[in-house]
Amino acid sequence: MALFFFAATLSFGSCTAQTAPSSLQSLLVAGSQALQSGDNAAAENAFRRALTQQPNSVEILNDLAIAVTREGKQQDAIALYERALKLEPQNATTTRNLAIAYFRSQRYRNAWPLLERLSAASGDFQAVDLAGFTLFALDRYRQAATYLERANRLQPADLPTLDLLGKAYMRSGNYKAVADVFARIMVVNPNSAAAHVMMGMAADKTSHDSDALAEYQAAAKADPRFPGVHSGLGQLYWKQGKLDLAATEFRKELDLYPTDPVSNCLLGQILRKQNHPAQAVPYLKAAAVANPKYKEAFFEWGKCELTLEHPTEAVPPLRKAIALDPQYIQAHYALGTALRKLGSTQEASHELRLAEQIQAAQRSNYTRKLDAASH
Repeated sequence: MALFFFAATLSFGSCTAQTAPSSLQSLLVAGSQALQSGDNAAAENAFRRALTQQPNSVEILNDLAIAVTREGKQQDAIALYERALKLEPQNATTTRNLAIAYFRSQRYRNAWPLLERLSAASGDFQAVDLAGFTLFALDRYRQAATYLERANRLQPADLPTLDLLGKAYMRSGNYKAVADVFARIMVVNPNSAAAHVMMGMAADKTSHDSDALAEYQAAAKADPRFPGVHSGLGQLYWKQGKLDLAATEFRKELDLYPTDPVSNCLLGQILRKQNHPAQAVPYLKAAAVANPKYKEAFFEWGKCELTLEHPTEAVPPLRKAIALDPQYIQAHYALGTALRKLGSTQEASHELRLAEQIQAAQRSNYTRKLDAASH
């Protein structure tokens, strides 16, 4: 997901000459001028010296935090903003700056309460939009869509907002709303590759493969380098059993974006199916590194190692797949096979029994559902 950052509100030189010594005022002026000229180290030095004279100045704390942020010291900035907010809990500038700092540091749970308060109090585009982005990052897609809709009403032509709104509806399964967002994007940018990819994903999810293919092809025509274009085409060909075409598209995606987990994993699966397990392993490892929760990547990696008669190397990824999904029947079977090859017969038998028990429980549950549906 591509998330967009916003500039913090500056509050240069807020102390007045009537309430501060001239030396303090000169430090504040020097700090402000250094910030404006891009000399962030000098700005930090000036504001730190000013802070020694007025350690409880919310304005100086904010200005100092801005300077250290620009130097890449995000955690130092957060500490300064938190200190300022304790001094004045209702200060809107500090609240906004701290929320943005949390967001930049991917501390979304910390950012959300501040953004919720800001968006309710101010209702401006930045606060509402960033609240929507934060909720999306927290996997709260329905709530994210609500805020992003509000942001879209404030700035209807903002494409990043529309793009994320479509993705929020996609993740929440509201494909009718995705189509509506697509129409809005087309008004703003008729050649939007992002919108065509969005519609391709929606059509794929609803099993309208021909529509999905047309959308991905339109996206490729609009921008062949757009992230997900070739991966989406590859997944469609994969579903249709056209493995050579799928592999070609996945390779195109990886030429542009080498860490894409889906393209790496599915290309690895294709190579395994085509009896090239040694070639598959690097792709499956790359998928697992890019997405440590990608259980299929770990499972396929383990299976390839087994095929290559590397049971020792097979065990760690298979254990990881099971840790991610304890009900993963195939992973239990494969792990049992690897352990048996290594001579760990007792543990191997345990894994194979687990696989059989899980399979029996799933069959029983399926039978009960069928019986319930028939009455």
